[in-house]
Amino acid sequence: MANLFINGAPVTLECDPRSTLLDLLRDRGLTGTKRGCDRGECGSCTVLVDGRPTLSCLTLALSVDDRQVTTIEGLARGDQLHPVQRAFMEHDALQCGFCTPGQILSAVACIAAGRAGTNAEIREWMSGNLCRCAAYPQIVAAVAAAARELG
Repeated sequence: MANLFINGAPVTLECDPRSTLLDLLRDRGLTGTKRGCDRGECGSCTVLVDGRPTLSCLTLALSVDDRQVTTIEGLARGDQLHPVQRAFMEHDALQCGFCTPGQILSAVACIAAGRAGTNAEIREWMSGNLCRCAAYPQIVAAVAAAARELG
């Protein structure tokens, strides 16, 4: 049994002890978190656990008991996009969109950690998230713009 908070809402779930957080989220209809490599190499499954970027494909669901899990679905407030989501759109930082949820959540954590001061710092922080469309310059520009907006 796992008691956690998903996108701010308390959730109690019975799950197999071998279930990953990725499986738990996707089985509950939160399909914004993507299954990429399933080995923790691509970052497409990144979510925030207590505000820290976490590879959900490598995280056992029971290990997030009593913790806050934020998925891409939890960033926007109604029709109002989170500033990072808006910046990704404005800077064309997505193409196929497969990596975008993980990129955005990593960017939110990057900014919150105060690691978006320079393009080099942003690239270093975001290096665990791969983009098969190679939109890296646009991603860095989007993170920098959102960091300026969020102050």
